[in-house]
Amino acid sequence: MAAPLRGGGRSAFGGSGGLRSFCTCRIFMSAMFLVLFLATLSALFSSHQDSTLPSSGSTYVHHTYVALNSDPLKTRLDLIYKQANDHIAVLNAYAAYARKLKLDTSRQLKLFDDLAKNFSDLFTKPNYQASLFEPEGAMDEDVLRQFEKEVKDRVKIARLMIVESKENYDNQLKIQKLKDTIFAVNDLLIKAKKNGALASEIAARSTPKSLHCLAMRLVGEKIAHPEKYKDEEPEPEFEDPTLYHYAIFSDNVIAVSVVVNSVVKNAQEPSKHVFHIVTYRMIVAAMKVWFKMRPVPGGACVEIKVIEDFQFLNASYVPILRQSKLAKFRTSTIGGENSSRDDASTNSKNSNTLSVLDHLRFYLPEMYPKLHKILFLEDDVVAQKDLTGLWNIDMSGKVNGAVETCFGPFHRYAQYLNFSHPLIKEKFNPKACAWAYGMNVFDLDAWRRERRTEEYHYWQGLNEDWTLWGSGTLPAGLVSFSSTTKSLDKSWHVLGLGYNPGISMDEINNAAVIHYNGKMKPWLDIALNQYKNLWTKYVDNDMEFVQMCNFGL
Repeated sequence: MAAPLRGGGRSAFGGSGGLRSFCTCRIFMSAMFLVLFLATLSALFSSHQDSTLPSSGSTYVHHTYVALNSDPLKTRLDLIYKQANDHIAVLNAYAAYARKLKLDTSRQLKLFDDLAKNFSDLFTKPNYQASLFEPEGAMDEDVLRQFEKEVKDRVKIARLMIVESKENYDNQLKIQKLKDTIFAVNDLLIKAKKNGALASEIAARSTPKSLHCLAMRLVGEKIAHPEKYKDEEPEPEFEDPTLYHYAIFSDNVIAVSVVVNSVVKNAQEPSKHVFHIVTYRMIVAAMKVWFKMRPVPGGACVEIKVIEDFQFLNASYVPILRQSKLAKFRTSTIGGENSSRDDASTNSKNSNTLSVLDHLRFYLPEMYPKLHKILFLEDDVVAQKDLTGLWNIDMSGKVNGAVETCFGPFHRYAQYLNFSHPLIKEKFNPKACAWAYGMNVFDLDAWRRERRTEEYHYWQGLNEDWTLWGSGTLPAGLVSFSSTTKSLDKSWHVLGLGYNPGISMDEINNAAVIHYNGKMKPWLDIALNQYKNLWTKYVDNDMEFVQMCNFGL
């Protein structure tokens, strides 16, 4: 039999004594929480009286307490005060922005400043200060209502001014941005033009690969078959004054062939035409091989010479040769004791433009002493009609027959000569009409009689320091033939196909000679496409070397 338990009524908690102990503990804990809660409330009350809430404690309790215990009039005043200050800041911002844009809004600026000052003055009124901002007792609601009304009136005026000004400022900002954009685009356009001009200059002055290839192929042909290309005796036609003689001075084989082909194909009697071609020594072999391989049709004659064949063309006689040597010497002594930097730079620039081949046109009577008339053609022209009528023009005793190029104030002597120089100013009229090289008929007898070569020597010698004109042969021609030039009908010679895309096709089709003067030569990639076919149709595309050198015409 089991023994009875001692203590007769004990539970798991240790009997009645344990239960009492547990209850006492719970009561004690509850009392402690109550004391802590009361202490917290006491701290909150005391902090409110000091207008400073404790940094510790529940945020939720803090916000709830402030919301329940704050003065509604004080909250209302704070909102009104904040609204007024916000509008003061906006007014000051618009005034500052107007000053930055430098707008003609002096009246508006004064209104902005006055309204912002009225807001500030409103806060400092004695009655508002005493009743609202520094009250000794309860806040006066009537005064607050009056303060609110005055603030709202000012806010209404401020908003109307802001709305009115905002559109004006936005437009000014758009205008300023547009000006900035235009300035930036214009800057880019100027840079693009400069780069384009530089690229065009490089393209115009460089020898295309196809031209170099053609010259090399022709020279190679002569080396491979020397017996086929021996020099022949001069033909009697070369000095026959009854025939039609042309002078072409160039180092461009394909261009010269186009000039000759275009003249012959449009001539009524090709066999009466004689072409005098002068070139550099390094090109003469290629030029001779070309016309040997591709004889001119119709029986026309071609004479090919080099500058050195004319022995009178030496530095002691020709001013341009002396100036060329002097320019090269000065260029090689840049920085020396006898040459300033500016002088060296000027001579270096002009030494590149001293082409003896270009200046041969001033020695035609001495180069061809037995001829009476000669037609000078540059290598960038194309003949479209029979040119024999030029030999029948009455020159009226003049030396040079040329087409005048002036229109309005353009292409007159003032554009080519330095009229600040006393000699130029004394001898020439700045409004005199200029004429064109490219197709010129010269009466060689009148030239010899008027001693035009000596006139050229005189002016070219005076221009050794480049003070009369810059460079080129046209200014030298203008001063040398100023009183001895006969104006030809404009249909004989139409210019501008190397730079002007707006020439009328009717004018071009009616022209006897078209001239690709300018940088966009027809054998270059930069040529004007609308005129290129007028040149390419005279290119001998059947010539094997033209095909091999990929002219892409």
